[in-house]
Amino acid sequence: MHAMTWKASAAVAIVALAGCGMMDRHADGTKTVVTLTGANEVPPVNTTAVGTATVTVNADRSLNVKVIVQGMTPTASHIHLGAAGTNGPVVVPFTKAADYEFIAPPGAKLTDDQWTAYKNGNLYVNVHSAKHPGGEVRAQIKP
Repeated sequence: MHAMTWKASAAVAIVALAGCGMMDRHADGTKTVVTLTGANEVPPVNTTAVGTATVTVNADRSLNVKVIVQGMTPTASHIHLGAAGTNGPVVVPFTKAADYEFIAPPGAKLTDDQWTAYKNGNLYVNVHSAKHPGGEVRAQIKP
């Protein structure tokens, strides 16, 4: 009877440790949550729209991103290369997941130069609208 109890306890411990291993794999990413506003756009935009971007950059430089906005009708969203106060090119276009939500497409990954820009705070998320095609709300991604 004691042997069965020991085996059952060992099995529970192995499953628990396996679960911890999965948590460690997820923990290798750096998760950042930023607030997008019109004041952060270049030039600043007068809008009541706001948004939140949850950005996870994993050790292999792959991305998980979810952007949610309110107070606007979004048309597109991206990660751009550019320091605060400057505009730059799109480096990761997002997919529209719902009316007010965007996500990074499967397989999205930063290049070496984009990784360096990320580490230096020189990437930003913004969301475009028909009213403000250059971007209505924005936030820098700071690791």
